[in-house]
Amino acid sequence: MFDVIVAGAGPTGLMLAGELRLHGVRTLVLDREPEPVREVRALGLHVRSIEIMDQRGLLERFLELGRKHPLRGFFAAIEKPAPPLDSAHAYVLGIPQPLTVRILTQRAAELGAEIRRGAELTGLDQDDEGVTVRLRGGERLRARYVVGCDGGRSTVRKQLGIGFPGEPSRVETLLGEMAASADPEAIAAAVAAVRRTEKRFGLGPVGDGLYRVVVPAGGAGGDRAAPPTLEDFRRQLRATAGTDFGVHSPRWLSRFGDATRQAERYRSGRVFLAGDAAHVHPPTGGQGLNLGLHEAFNLGWKLAAAVAGWGPAGLLDTYEAERHPVAADVLVNTRAQMELLSTEPGPLAVRRLLTQLMDFDDVNRYLIGKVVAIDVRYDIGDEHPLTGRREPDRPLGDGRLYTRLHRGRGLLIDPAGRLSVTGWDDRVDVVADPGQAPDAAAVLLRPDGHRAWTGTDQRELADRLRRWFGAPAR
Repeated sequence: MFDVIVAGAGPTGLMLAGELRLHGVRTLVLDREPEPVREVRALGLHVRSIEIMDQRGLLERFLELGRKHPLRGFFAAIEKPAPPLDSAHAYVLGIPQPLTVRILTQRAAELGAEIRRGAELTGLDQDDEGVTVRLRGGERLRARYVVGCDGGRSTVRKQLGIGFPGEPSRVETLLGEMAASADPEAIAAAVAAVRRTEKRFGLGPVGDGLYRVVVPAGGAGGDRAAPPTLEDFRRQLRATAGTDFGVHSPRWLSRFGDATRQAERYRSGRVFLAGDAAHVHPPTGGQGLNLGLHEAFNLGWKLAAAVAGWGPAGLLDTYEAERHPVAADVLVNTRAQMELLSTEPGPLAVRRLLTQLMDFDDVNRYLIGKVVAIDVRYDIGDEHPLTGRREPDRPLGDGRLYTRLHRGRGLLIDPAGRLSVTGWDDRVDVVADPGQAPDAAAVLLRPDGHRAWTGTDQRELADRLRRWFGAPAR
């Protein structure tokens, strides 16, 4: 019997597997595809995702394969100077999704997760003790918990009967990688000219003589599950740019819409949803992959606590309570961005107005904060303005804060050295902060780097320790 079965070996499922194995949870990842998907749906990591990788000691692997790009205001592709951010990683890390999958697969495997490809989950049943998973071919597996990270058409979500309300696609976009015989300089000039008015268009080199092609395909219709043809791309390129650039020899072709849907709930008994299984939305701002990583980061330590037996009552319910509103906000901002990408007169007028408003630093900072996800504050019932927020990295002791979170444990930063986590020291580390005044407030961080408490009183601290880390060990 496994502790947790994760359905889906995409970035969300693999991130979750690594988080679970960090705490010794016996984890199995299932994926119906025999090999990792080659399609480059996502192109990089935003600030909060980069911080997360740093908090787990993974960032160097990503930096080795990725490329830093300067951060700038890019809400709805409106170019503005970079707003100031309270992060040591105020940049975009360009790294194709297959490389992210490779790194997270290696991490999960190194920590001992079992990953089975070519294994499709077709059904599940749960009882008071666990969940029985059925695979295509008849095999049955048993786990204490199951997490569906199996995409927008999630089998797990459908098996649970969880509603997926929202708005259907209204427009469609073609996406693929292929060669082009046109002169590279001519391609670059044509793309620049088209993008003055059509922000949903792009043709950029990705190496090996190939281009990543993004081109509007008109209104949504037909069978979106069927991949487009090369001729579909040629036709839409001619309609948009006046030329098909001589595209040929595609590596892969796909299409996507602008539907926004969100699962009515993220939990049903012992089964959870994360990533695209929990929500779908337009790709504007590149938030989808990042959103799934953040959900895995939130859920992983909580599931591990439940498996270990020290998770307090209600801890697993905080996953939905915290993450459902965040995803709902992403659905709103991506839909808004899609409207602002329209070439219709009304949206163009709103776009011109917003472009002017983004010259105000506060507006620019507010909008980019949404996209890069550093302004998320979980409502955990504390009036202190920083409680519930993620903690930025900073020097701490003889190192820095994020290195202290590599093990995925809680952390008490106690400048005065007067507070104690006795009884919880198997779950929570303590470190002094010489850079603070001795009478400065202490900070309790959860394993996901969000503040759980700020204060100086031992009794208050003990109350918060019980709330997030359960009863003290005897």
